[in-house]
Amino acid sequence: MHLVAFLMTGPTCHHHGAWRHPDSDVEDVLNPARYEHIARVLEAGKFDSLFFADILGVYDLYGGSYDTMAGRGGQVCLLDPAVLLPGMARVTSRIGLGLTYSSTFNHPYQIARMLASLDHVSAGRAAWNVVASTSTLEARNFGMTEMPGRAQRYDRADEVLEACFALWNSWEDGALVMDRAAGVFANPAKIHYADYAGQWVKTRGPLTTPRSPQGHPVIMQAGSSERGREFGARWGEIIFTLQHQKSDMQAFYADFKTRMARYGRAPEDCVILPSIDVVLGETEALARERAEYLNSLVDTQLGMAQISGHIGVDLSQYDPDLPLADITLEEGSRGSFDVILQGTAAEGLTLGEAARRFATSELCPQLVGTAEQVADRLTDLFEDRACDGFVLTPTTSPGMWEQFCRGVVPVLQKRGVFRTEYTGRTLREHLRPA
Repeated sequence: MHLVAFLMTGPTCHHHGAWRHPDSDVEDVLNPARYEHIARVLEAGKFDSLFFADILGVYDLYGGSYDTMAGRGGQVCLLDPAVLLPGMARVTSRIGLGLTYSSTFNHPYQIARMLASLDHVSAGRAAWNVVASTSTLEARNFGMTEMPGRAQRYDRADEVLEACFALWNSWEDGALVMDRAAGVFANPAKIHYADYAGQWVKTRGPLTTPRSPQGHPVIMQAGSSERGREFGARWGEIIFTLQHQKSDMQAFYADFKTRMARYGRAPEDCVILPSIDVVLGETEALARERAEYLNSLVDTQLGMAQISGHIGVDLSQYDPDLPLADITLEEGSRGSFDVILQGTAAEGLTLGEAARRFATSELCPQLVGTAEQVADRLTDLFEDRACDGFVLTPTTSPGMWEQFCRGVVPVLQKRGVFRTEYTGRTLREHLRPA
């Protein structure tokens, strides 16, 4: 079983009320020591990796204002994760370190250089969560009046990956000689131009950064649309997905592994990790009481604002009693909208009910119980081929991480479904142990 931790540099990850709980250290959200502590906790729990999700703006679609998102503690990313990860690398030695970076707004040379540098700084533990950004809000922050169409965004993303790989391969193994006596620092014969020219991006190279320990960072991806799944099947080594129940996970898992085969890839070349939220207690009753209190801290209006940002529709103009399925998607992320519809259709939730549910876990499963009970659920999903492991999103932070690593991880280890020690040094070795 593979475990990856979901982090954000703001008050909210998936549970939009948990920052108000006393077990959350929201006062330290700007302090790098907070993130270094979380990295140490997760490495002690033998997690494969952590990664930062990121949003390049403050959602202001709901009601035409960012008042709800900023004022009520929504998904606002207060720091650039690229600044935090080197510090987290310095206080750890095994856990993978992932970064979300947009292929829509950033040039391949900038991306390739930064991620190769992170892979060197972390001794081979870097991951890139590739996003083909969907938000007009983000586009405007980068000087664009609107987002390109979905197909164009993914076509550009394919080219960005192709260009990055050409740059990462512009230094061969052994290109750095560093022979003081001979006065030879590098072997120019092992350094090459990339000379990549696509429809959307061009880069000459070579990269200034030598070949990194992994050769290239582990590629993560989370697209749910048809085009997004094809992109992930071609490139992804970790797929982060939002599914709502076992049958949804199994269907996604089977579909994705089939798509990979069409690209000549083996099933083990990529791990499929659905998102899971966890609320733990010493007894089931205490866990449910804790979850009830946590969920009471969510804000319905904030949930509506968050959904608005995800689907690209201002929900403030709709009656909260209207079924979410009746809302027409006009722009934004089709995949996100489908995920939200899938999570609400079975229960026929109204917009207001869906918004409140969304504000507790963004419609991914919220597992509530003792360490043994949560381990039971995770093991069942893993062994029934619903996934290769999980992306865990915190409720309280760092409280939930500490509780999970202290309580659930030892149970999974005892059952033989999770590592007791790291057997490799790089993130790719964690994902594909010998």
